[in-house]
Amino acid sequence: MSLSTCDLCDEFEDQIGVAEPIFRSFGARRAFGGQIVTLRCPEDNSLVRELVASDGRGKVLVVDGLGSVRRALLGDQLAAKAVAQHWEGIVIYGAVRDVTVLRGLDLGVLALAAIPLKTEKKGSGDQGRPVSFAGVTFTPGNHIYADENGLIVAPRPLV
Repeated sequence: MSLSTCDLCDEFEDQIGVAEPIFRSFGARRAFGGQIVTLRCPEDNSLVRELVASDGRGKVLVVDGLGSVRRALLGDQLAAKAVAQHWEGIVIYGAVRDVTVLRGLDLGVLALAAIPLKTEKKGSGDQGRPVSFAGVTFTPGNHIYADENGLIVAPRPLV
């Protein structure tokens, strides 16, 4: 990403949504952006596993875990699959695990917290629909930009 979210806010303030600053950064990639792909799956990462195994070029996976930090929706194995499939980043309204490994992977990872517990695999969840949290709505096909200053969403590419 060539411009910071600050620069994008200065230039496009009336066209973007700015997420509340609730996320912690866990990945090695500190700035990332791309087309939004959504998933809602509280405490079950079965669909996360499916999506990170698909081509993620130019995309950011946004996972609505309904804010639950009782189970990790992403760990080292799924993050490594995301890197292998060229995902730009993953934003999780929930928890992650294996944070030492995540810090070394070339992937943007934002989440609320870390917890060592894995999820149960029930195959539950919903994908491809708008999800809302942190004061913004993440609509599939829209764009997300994130860096150490924050996270913004836009209805179209800004850079």
